[in-house]
Amino acid sequence: MKEVSIKLLKETANSLMFDMSEEEYALLKGEFDTIQKQMSLISNLKGLDEVSPMTFPYDVEFTYLREDTPKEVESPEDALKNAKDVIENQIRIPKVIK
Repeated sequence: MKEVSIKLLKETANSLMFDMSEEEYALLKGEFDTIQKQMSLISNLKGLDEVSPMTFPYDVEFTYLREDTPKEVESPEDALKNAKDVIENQIRIPKVIK
């Protein structure tokens, strides 16, 4: 597993265009350390390979949801009229990930 350092957290925060205080970076690093220790303990469990993954522990039925049918469809011109930067009927936004 990749080592999470304060330097890595600062680089990631910078690439996402936000910053935190030194105390917040230290707290976040501590949380990552705890998660990595827990993942290490879990990976050492015997018989883990024989257990199938579970996404949610309960069977859930959504009988109360309505059908998702559009009532009125906006024209591309109306949908894009307030966008600052439009190229080929798509909104251009700044890149926020590497």
